[in-house]
Amino acid sequence: MKHIGFTGVVALALAIPLAASAADTHPARSGKEVVDEVCAKCHATGAQGAPRIGDTAAWRSRATRGLSGLTQSALKGVRNMPPHGARFDLSDTELKRAIVYMVNQSGGQWREPADPGRVGQRSGRQVVEARCHECHETGKGGAPRIGDRAAWIPRLRQGFETTVRSAINGHGGMPARGGLPDLTDNEIRAAIVYMFNPDPDAKK
Repeated sequence: MKHIGFTGVVALALAIPLAASAADTHPARSGKEVVDEVCAKCHATGAQGAPRIGDTAAWRSRATRGLSGLTQSALKGVRNMPPHGARFDLSDTELKRAIVYMVNQSGGQWREPADPGRVGQRSGRQVVEARCHECHETGKGGAPRIGDRAAWIPRLRQGFETTVRSAINGHGGMPARGGLPDLTDNEIRAAIVYMFNPDPDAKK
């Protein structure tokens, strides 16, 4: 494996946040796209007790909970529906759009969410301290330790978004989204950036 010197490390540390920022601008799939690809498997027919798309009465009662309430159920899972509809590659925005689409196809008049900015997003440090540190602080289960750039570089060499997708989908002993289904894609990106470089002024 080719050695990356200090200059290469600095370049990589600078490139990662730029990659995360660029990824933020990637447009989320529309509600219809998500429903056709994922949700319709149950919601088109009412399988396993799922409210059927077009069933006005079934969706009217659920719509009283609002988009936030329905999104939380979709994120965490409810009854026969697993968290994220068992598709952890879906962003929270895409889930919201799918919900809005199904509500609107069932008599609602909700507005589909736009691509989000960073308002209200937890910082990388907050995410790491809330969850990731449990394994990445000590290297438990082979997890790359926080700030151990030598361990992170081989993983990031595959591409920043590849590393992000691996965290979203889960791998090895790490569950999808670190076991926190409500973590957004951008929060996961921020956590990875922080774990690679927790102290921007450190000369490691």
